[in-house]
Amino acid sequence: MNHVSDAYYRMRDAMGALTGFRVLDLSRILAGPWCSQILADLGAEVIKIEKPFQGDDTRIWGPPFLKTDQGEDSNESAYYLSANRGKYSVAIDMASVEGQALIKKMVLESDVLLENYKAGSLKKYGLDYESLKEINPKLVYCSITGFGQKGPRAQEPGYDFIIQGLGGMMSVTGERDDLPGGGPQKAGLAFADLTTGLYAAIAIQAALLSRVSTGEGQHIDMALLDTQVASLSVLAMNYLTSEKIPGRLGNAHANIVPYQVFKASQGEFIIACGNDQQFKALCESIERPELAVDSRFKQNKGRVTHRDVLVEILQQHFMSKPAQVWVERIHAVQVPVGMINNLQQTLEEEQVRFREMVVQIEHPLKKDYVSIGSPIKLSKTPVQYTKAPPFLGEDTDLILQRFVSPQELAQLKDQRVVQQG
Repeated sequence: MNHVSDAYYRMRDAMGALTGFRVLDLSRILAGPWCSQILADLGAEVIKIEKPFQGDDTRIWGPPFLKTDQGEDSNESAYYLSANRGKYSVAIDMASVEGQALIKKMVLESDVLLENYKAGSLKKYGLDYESLKEINPKLVYCSITGFGQKGPRAQEPGYDFIIQGLGGMMSVTGERDDLPGGGPQKAGLAFADLTTGLYAAIAIQAALLSRVSTGEGQHIDMALLDTQVASLSVLAMNYLTSEKIPGRLGNAHANIVPYQVFKASQGEFIIACGNDQQFKALCESIERPELAVDSRFKQNKGRVTHRDVLVEILQQHFMSKPAQVWVERIHAVQVPVGMINNLQQTLEEEQVRFREMVVQIEHPLKKDYVSIGSPIKLSKTPVQYTKAPPFLGEDTDLILQRFVSPQELAQLKDQRVVQQG
């Protein structure tokens, strides 16, 4: 346990933007843990409450699993590792009366509680907001569900894939129906989960700021469906403005042309031409200056109207040379352009490395353990990576010794109410 204790004191002494705030994280899977990992990155003390002898569901969502220094698979799945750094794992059976009492003791000295159980299901444990605000009026209580705390679908489970479908995301993602491979597609990542985690982190910090003036906490009701609908942004406004239902455009843009993927004689690349001046520069760089003065294409409005004609002209032209040649020519005139990287190429990209988006963290199983870093860059209170994702119950003794006596802790272990890692 020495490595855990050392990590704890390093984090305690490091001044992050949220140092001094304690978060009880009862969430699991992705949306909640993604939120609490952001808070941990910013310096909050995040205590992950997990079910003894089982833990977060994602601990077994593999392969792949982290390989040890001996090259053997561990029990730590990559999925779990992606969303749980910087936290302390305490294994408590909250279905037991003793476990509930223990969590309530922790609530008394906490600023935030985060949970993603089905709406109303924690009430039977006395761990719902109405119950806990009676013992800690300053508590910021954040609930994450698929459909929110109220409404005709509030009791339904919320899964990212379903939400992407119901929330309109898949109707605008994928190739056009009239082209090969056309049809609805989900995003390659759990988009609704990740964006809900981000919005939840923002909401929690807003509630903490509000508490400064009011002295009171509040309940935050986050729903994956709400977040998915909000994220429709421009496309939703296109519909509300025109009353035309947007369709799928593959890699093209609904409002800007050319703004898509093009094939070359070798490889594919992206052009993101944002205005008429850039289009003129693009045409000159690819030795097709006549396109920039064509009345159909001179302005973006015309390019959108005559999208199919222009794209076909450009596509045929780009097949004459490799993608890298076109990227170099277009880049030289400062029109946004780029190759399409796989994940290995992305993580080896010079700018990604310079921005410290791949970070090394001390891990007891692997000396050269690396993780994706935080995109938040603060000048005075920077993100610090002081603790790898914890083993199940790794920090049970370290954390609970602040809330119960050694004798009580030993009894809780004997009763299997808590688990030491």
